[in-house]
Amino acid sequence: MELGLEGKVAIVMASSSGLGKAIAGEFLKEGARVVMASRNEEKLALAVKEISDGVTLKPLYKACDITSPEDIRKLVDFAVRELGPVSILVNNAGGPPAGTFDKFDDEAWQRAFELNLLSYVRTIRAVLPYMKEQKWGRIVNSTSSSVRQVIENLILSNTFRLGVIGLTKTLAQEQAPSNILVNAIGPGRFNTERIRQLDRALAEKKGMDVEDVARQSLSRIPLGRYGEPEEYGRLAVYLCSEANTYITGQTVLADGGMVRAVP
Repeated sequence: MELGLEGKVAIVMASSSGLGKAIAGEFLKEGARVVMASRNEEKLALAVKEISDGVTLKPLYKACDITSPEDIRKLVDFAVRELGPVSILVNNAGGPPAGTFDKFDDEAWQRAFELNLLSYVRTIRAVLPYMKEQKWGRIVNSTSSSVRQVIENLILSNTFRLGVIGLTKTLAQEQAPSNILVNAIGPGRFNTERIRQLDRALAEKKGMDVEDVARQSLSRIPLGRYGEPEEYGRLAVYLCSEANTYITGQTVLADGGMVRAVP
């Protein structure tokens, strides 16, 4: 299948590790011109080195606090100046703290809102003019399987990830005349540090061994394993490619069959 990504400019947010890093790596394999972004410049530099082996084009990177409007503006300006108009945006962000309703005050809710919803609004606002000018664009918003089935001990994430789905669905309708396709992916359990953090938090809440929590989670996945980040990356790349010409406004779960709920 020809994905038609060679030379297209893609920004991948929160890409110094985990799923974001894997997405950036898969774009590179398809010849896209990638800008990676994360708060930690040292981790970004290391990630660039790790995913650059065997590819011709090396990604660029820039430190960016995704809760800062100014940082987002500088990131997009950097991408356009160095590579050209942005055609692809993958929104991604680390998750908010685990915990139940009574553990969080207004400040915690505000931080989670800015991290997991408002940051997506701001990055989209910054790149849309370039996509509209080209009459071509692809946006993928990374969320969570919790948008179909809420996850225990994650009330902040459960709340704001659903807001991203409303944003995705509405934008897909508004931007379709400009040939800008907007979709979301809801990851289940992948081999990332974030999942290990969540296992530790739930084990502490329940007074269980973290190994027992992980085994229980694994038993709920019909494929019998956690996903590999590269599998997630390939899905994101397809949705952002020229091979995808008719899928927009959708939320695709990548969860090994874990979620039983019917959309």
